[in-house]
Amino acid sequence: MKMLRIVLHCLFFTSLCFFSIVASATSTLNSVYSRDTTSLNGEWQYIVDPYKTGFYDYRFKEMSEDNPAAYWNINTSTDKSKLIEHGYSDSNTLQVPGDWNSQEEKFLYYEGTVWYKKSFDYEKKHQDNLLFVYFAAVNYEADVYLNGEKLGNHVGGFTPFQFAIPSSLLRSKDNHLVVKVDNERAKDAVPTVNTDWWNYGGITRDVMLVETPSTYIQSYELKLEPTDETGAQRRNATISGQVSLGNAKKQEQVTIRIPELNLTKKVNYQGENTAFEFSVPHLTLWSDTNPKRYEVAIETQYETIKDKIGFRTIEVVGNKILLNGEPIFLRGICLHEEIAPEIRRANSPEDAEFLLGAAEELNVNFVRLAHYPHNEHIVRKADEMGLLVWSEIPVYWTIDFSSEAVLNNAKNQLREMISRDQNRASVIVWSVGNETPVSDTRTTFMKALIDEARALDDSRLISAALEVHYNEGMNTINDPLGEFTDVVSVNEYLGWYVGLPEDTRTAKWESVYDKPLLISETGAGAKQGFHADKQTRWSEEFQAAYYRGQIAMMEEMPEGFSGITPWVLFDFRSPKRNHPGIQEGWNRKGLISNEGEKKQAFQILKNYYDRIEKASE
Repeated sequence: MKMLRIVLHCLFFTSLCFFSIVASATSTLNSVYSRDTTSLNGEWQYIVDPYKTGFYDYRFKEMSEDNPAAYWNINTSTDKSKLIEHGYSDSNTLQVPGDWNSQEEKFLYYEGTVWYKKSFDYEKKHQDNLLFVYFAAVNYEADVYLNGEKLGNHVGGFTPFQFAIPSSLLRSKDNHLVVKVDNERAKDAVPTVNTDWWNYGGITRDVMLVETPSTYIQSYELKLEPTDETGAQRRNATISGQVSLGNAKKQEQVTIRIPELNLTKKVNYQGENTAFEFSVPHLTLWSDTNPKRYEVAIETQYETIKDKIGFRTIEVVGNKILLNGEPIFLRGICLHEEIAPEIRRANSPEDAEFLLGAAEELNVNFVRLAHYPHNEHIVRKADEMGLLVWSEIPVYWTIDFSSEAVLNNAKNQLREMISRDQNRASVIVWSVGNETPVSDTRTTFMKALIDEARALDDSRLISAALEVHYNEGMNTINDPLGEFTDVVSVNEYLGWYVGLPEDTRTAKWESVYDKPLLISETGAGAKQGFHADKQTRWSEEFQAAYYRGQIAMMEEMPEGFSGITPWVLFDFRSPKRNHPGIQEGWNRKGLISNEGEKKQAFQILKNYYDRIEKASE
C-alpha cells in the first residue's frame, strides 16, 4: 500500500473574480480571521417569505433587478399613494450569527425563505483597496444583494464564501446588504431531504467585510518535509511551501518569518504559485500531547498576514496510523455543531470551548465533526487544545448518486472545506460521506470525491463512514469503497439496532482490507434520569450495559483496530425522533443530556480511554 506522508499545508484555492458583479461563490479568501475585517454581526432585519414572493413574479419567474417589488430593493418613497407590499423594520430582527429556529417560536420547524437586511456605513482605507463581503456559512442557499444589485449566489450550508464588492456599488453611508436565505430541503441537494439532525436555517456563522490592498496575498503553504525520524523533535528539518499573490507583478518580494525560530526567508515572486524551501536546525512538532504552534508571518510591502501553524507528520503504514512516526490510537467522540442546553447552532469561540471542553473531559484525543464541516472556531480551538479532527462533507444516506449536478455540488463543498482548514494541524481526516448504501453507482460517485480530495490535498487521510452488514458469528467489513479510502471506518450498532448488548460478548469481526480500522460510530439511546434494569431500553442502565459490551468487543477487534468515535457527545435535536416522554424531538444517544447532565455511560467510556492512555505510556 502506498505510504501516506501527511504534512501540514496551508491554503491554495483562492480564485477571485473582480470583473463580474454576479458570480457563483466557489472559492474563499485564506485566513480571513487574520486579515483586516469589519464585523457585520448583530441585529439584522428580516422578512419571512414562504412563497418566495420577493424573488419571483406572479408567473414564478425571477424578477428583474430594478423591480420595486423585489425584496432586495429598499423602498424609501414618501409617496402615500404608491403601492408598497414589503419592507424591513426593527420590529422584526434576528441575531447574526445564529439560526432562526432558536430565536423565535414561529421558526421552530420553519423551512423556507427568509430575507435578511443589514445597513452599514463604510469608508475604505485606500480607494484602490479591494473589499469583499465574507460569509462563514449560510444554510442552505444564499442570494446576496448590495444596494439593489446582485453580488452572487452560493449553495451549501456549512462552508464559507465571499463576493467582491465593486467600488461602483459601495457607498460611504447607508449601504443595504440583503441576503435571501433558503433552507428548504431538496432531493438534489447535499445533504438531501432525509437527515437525522435539525435543519437549522439562517445566517448561522460570522459575516464580515474584508479589505485587502489591490496587490494582496492570495494563498500560501508551509509544510514539514517528511523524514525517517520519529518523535516530537526534528533536527535539520526542512520546511517547504508556496505563495501566490493577487494582482502582483513578477519579482515582487515576499518575506516569510517564523520569529521563534529566528527564521526569515525572502522570495521573489515568479507568478502563480512560487515555491520556496528552507532548513530549520530544530523544530518541535505539533501533537495531541504537545500542540506546539509557531507564529508565521507572510509579508509583502502591502500587507502582512499572521497565522499560528503547527507542524506534524501523519502516515499510514500497513494497518497502523503513525503520528510523527509513532503509532497512535484515536480515542474519540462524535459531536454535532449544536449547543444542546440552548437548542441552537454553535457559532462562537465560546461555543467551541464549551463543546471541545466537554469532549476533553472524556480524555479523548480525537473528535469526529459530524456530519458537515463545523465552524472555523471549533477547528482552530482543536489546534490549540491538541485534539485531532475528522472533518466531513454532508454526503449523507441516500443522496442522488446518479446526478452529475449533485456530484459537482458535493465536490464544491469538499473544496471549500479543504480550502478553509488545510492550514490546521489538528485535521487529519477528510471524510467524503456517511452511511451511503452500497451500489456501483454510489461507489463511482464516492470514488470521484476521494479522487477530488486527494487532488486538492494528498497530505491527509481520506475516509468515509461506512455501514456494517451483520452476520451471525462473524461480521465482515467488505464495503467496496474501503478499497479506495486510506482508513476503513465503519458505523456499527450491534446491541442497539441489531440484537441486545450481550450479543457483543460473542461477536467476531474481520476486515478484508489490510488498513487501519476505525469504529466511526457506535451508541445506544438513554433518557438521562430514567433508571431501570439493564434490559430496559432508554434507561441509563441499558446504555451503560451497551458500552460495557462494546468495550469488551473492542478489546477483541482484529489487528489494525486504530480508534473509535462513539455516537455521540450530547443529545441533539432531530425531527425523526418522536417517542413521547423519551425522545420528544431529541436523539438520545448522547453521553451528556441536552440539559448538560452526564449519563452513566460517560464514565464507562472515560475509564476505557484512561486505560488505553495509561497502556500507551
